[in-house]
Amino acid sequence: MNSHTDHAGTGTGTGRAAAQAADPRRWRALTLLGAAQFMLVLDVTVVAVALPEIGVDLGLDRAALTWVVSAYTLLFGGLMLFGGRLADLFGARRVAMTGLATFTAASLVAGLSVSAEMLLVGRVGQGIGAALLSPAALALIIVTFRGDERTKALGVWGALGGTGAAVGVLLGGVLTAGPGWPWVFYVNVPVGLVVLAALPFTVAPRRDEHPRARIDVPGALTVTAATGLLIYGLINAGDHGVTAVTTLGPLAGAVLLYTGFVLLQRTTASPLMDMRLLARRSVAAGTVLMLVATGVLVSGFFLGSFYLQHTLGFDALTTGLMFLPVAVATIIGAQFSSRLLGHLGPRAVAPLGLAVAAAGSAAPAIWPGATALVVGISVAALGVGATFVAAFTSATAQVDDREAGLASGLINTFHELGGAIGVAVVSSIAATGITGTGHDPVGFAAAFTVTSAAAAVTAGLALLLVPAGTSPAGARPHAH
Repeated sequence: MNSHTDHAGTGTGTGRAAAQAADPRRWRALTLLGAAQFMLVLDVTVVAVALPEIGVDLGLDRAALTWVVSAYTLLFGGLMLFGGRLADLFGARRVAMTGLATFTAASLVAGLSVSAEMLLVGRVGQGIGAALLSPAALALIIVTFRGDERTKALGVWGALGGTGAAVGVLLGGVLTAGPGWPWVFYVNVPVGLVVLAALPFTVAPRRDEHPRARIDVPGALTVTAATGLLIYGLINAGDHGVTAVTTLGPLAGAVLLYTGFVLLQRTTASPLMDMRLLARRSVAAGTVLMLVATGVLVSGFFLGSFYLQHTLGFDALTTGLMFLPVAVATIIGAQFSSRLLGHLGPRAVAPLGLAVAAAGSAAPAIWPGATALVVGISVAALGVGATFVAAFTSATAQVDDREAGLASGLINTFHELGGAIGVAVVSSIAATGITGTGHDPVGFAAAFTVTSAAAAVTAGLALLLVPAGTSPAGARPHAH
């Protein structure tokens, strides 16, 4: 959700809005756009389960395996606000269809891959397509529905996140164990083609009724390149050490580019990211919570997949089935948090959720074996789900309607970047176990220790960063 949704709360004219609400195609539009968004969410967990098999078949080293996950989430998060700006300028339907076509074509490339380079090109293409599709699709839903129907539609949209994660781990196991790992990418192609064919007949093109936003291309490229260098340096640390030039050089470059990005945002006429908004305590707290919580969750799937398959010898289908409680726990945590927020507020819920996530992540760090891993990650996911809702609520509770789109866009951006950075960190810590060259669980235990510590430290910070106050009962994010 990005800047183009800033005006959604105010409407574009009573008569036209009423006509749109009466359009019988609106629920079909939600079905199509929801199916497209579902694919984007699915593509994180469905690939995590298939990674060990992909690595064996294509001969990928640890760095390449890490980039298979991080390339997608990096481009998805790094260009998401940019995609929202494009929707402002060229129309949400046009940008959504462009993004969907890009994502579908890239999925086919990834499935046909015969080398690391081809697979990474496909994943980069998927990330770019997702960054265009997701914010534009959400904008279409917001302008298509009004009143209580909009609340219901956004509730469906928000539920896609947890459901997609749950289906992804199972589908990843089924497809990898059955027709093979390429089908975790091929499955997107028929869905994408059907939605592309039906969308023009379901969602009408809309004229831009508010001033068009300029596109901050330098800002988008700078922040994405900075995060790419950060991830590259973190991955190199696993092979060359923390003090190596190949580690410190990219990290220093990332710092310089992030600094340049901040300066650009302060001087450009139409910044990609409103730094004044990010400087607000509640918004900054929400982004930090989302970054760490997503890093903990996605890292758990990444580490768990290699630990179960490489170290313990389980197949992909069994791994997918064992991950189901983890995905379901995320949904339960989010639902419980939605109810609890109305009574306690995010300042209480966020530290509690992160403390639970820290305790869960500590279990596989202390006790070896599949049971401790699955139970521990499931408990962590319960806390992460609660933190997701608290993060979104904190970031949006103290902004007005015209800023809500920007705030939620920031949260969605940090959601994706958290996964990319988290996977890069734990990949370097558990390097030997991920490559499959050894079955020593020490690296995995160390990686889970780091994720547990990150959650615990952030729980303490949340007590200081998140403003006091309660939120409306039933508050929930409509991010994925």
